Order: sequence, then C-alpha cells, then structure tokens
Amino acid sequence: MSIPKIGNLKFRNRFFLAPMLEPNDVAFRTLCKKAGAGLTYTGMINPQSKQKVFLEDKPAMQIFCTSTKGLEEFIKKYDKQVCLWDFNLGCPSKLAKALGFGSFLHKRTEKIEEILKIMRESTKKPVTIKIRKSPESLRIIKIAGKYVDAVCIHPRTAEQGYSGEPDMAFALEVRKITKLPVIYSGNVNINNAKDLLDKFDFVMVGREAIGNPNIFAKLTGKRQVRKINFTDYLKLAQKYKFYFRTVKYQAMNFTKGMHNAKELRGNLSKTNTVEEIKEMFSPVL
Repeated sequence: MSIPKIGNLKFRNRFFLAPMLEPNDVAFRTLCKKAGAGLTYTGMINPQSKQKVFLEDKPAMQIFCTSTKGLEEFIKKYDKQVCLWDFNLGCPSKLAKALGFGSFLHKRTEKIEEILKIMRESTKKPVTIKIRKSPESLRIIKIAGKYVDAVCIHPRTAEQGYSGEPDMAFALEVRKITKLPVIYSGNVNINNAKDLLDKFDFVMVGREAIGNPNIFAKLTGKRQVRKINFTDYLKLAQKYKFYFRTVKYQAMNFTKGMHNAKELRGNLSKTNTVEEIKEMFSPVL
C-alpha cells in the first residue's frame, strides 16, 4: 500500500483531527497525535491576529481572511513551525456571515483566487482548502486546483451549519471533478470512518473527537498502554500556562462517556480554580 500524502507531506494514516476553533489547543492536538491522528489542525487564525500561537506539535495551520493584507508576512513568520497551510472557506458562524469570511466568501471567487495565489507563492509547504456546499463550490474547487494540493469538502450548506445530513452525492461530485486528494468532513464517527475511506483519500474527525482523543487509537488500531484522560491534558495545559476558562472548557469535554458525566459537569460549572478541577477528576481516573 502506498504511503498517504498531500503534496510533499507524508502521513502515517488517513484519519485527521478536524480544525475546530475552541477544542484544538496545542495540548489537545498533542494528545490526538499521540493517540494516532495522522494530522492535526489549529482552529481558524486570522493573518492579522496578534494572538499568541503554540505550534510545538507542528500542526496544519488553518487561516481565514477576506483580503491578502498581512498574509504573506504571516505565512513566512510561521512557515517553519507548521506542516501545511489550509484556507477556511467553510465556517458557517454568525460572525463569519457578518464579516464575510468562511463559507460566506464563496461569491467572491476573484478574491479567493487572489488569496490562494499569495498562499501558494509564500510557501513550499502543502496548501489546502476546506469548503462547504454552495452554488459556487465546484467552480471554486476548479480555480483552487491551480494553487492547492488537496481539497476538504464538508457537504452541508452554510444555512445547515452542523445540522441535517451531509450531502454525500455532492461530496462524490467533488471527488469526480478534481484529481487532487479529497478530504471528507461531516458526521465522521467510529462506525463510518473506514467506509468513507473507500470513497475519499482522507477523513476528518471533528465533534466525535472532542474530549475523546482515544478515538484515533480505535480508528487506527493503535495499541495504547492506557487510555488518554483529562490528567494528561491537564499536565500539558499547565505546561503552556493556559487560562482557567480553557482548562474548565476542556474538563467539561473530557467528561464525555463517564458514568457520572452529568453530575461531574454540574460540579465543574461551580469551580473557580484548576486545583478544584484536578481534585474533582482524581477520584474518577
């Protein structure tokens, strides 16, 4: 079997952690990679942002923007710290709608091409796009073919958000019109991920991975000495000196699947310090 790759980047498997804004901090990405994820993404980052980014795990960097302002400089600043650059054309949020980025940039195909051209000229790393279903999607994918190394399709409309069923027929149409590797995103879970790899080159696991890095061990058949748990996350969070609200948010996520999850989340909501959270988890781990 050939080694899966996008551009010049090789992967150990075809299961990726989807780019998610809140969950995908460096600690969570590190644990997903440890569990077996073939690739992990940052959440969306704007090239003009001054936020501090942690890239020690060398992830794929997902960016969002509506112009090329600061784009080249941003890519060159972080190029050595990432393994791939992804342009978000899929975000369906209210903020994306208000500011015209993500899936709400689709009608501005000339601007999309301008952005992709700068991305391509600014790096030798692979460049990809993540896109949603829209009347312009197929046209955008054809334009993007001049600049990118792979396409990720989430076959729901912006109006659907994350509800309703993904349009598999549309995703397969994307598969037909491009010779590029196609990454599938949308309702990927432990039951359908391997079947989806019969149709697409890679799959992204999103919401099913939140609070559950171990899903990648299950998908890849990787043997683990023990399951990854919140204590593992907390050690990394303390290393990076995360804000309390970030730790609390992830603690809530890691209750998923625990027998006393509802009670634990109720108690977590009342916590004010990391020590309180740590004490709450110690009896159940």
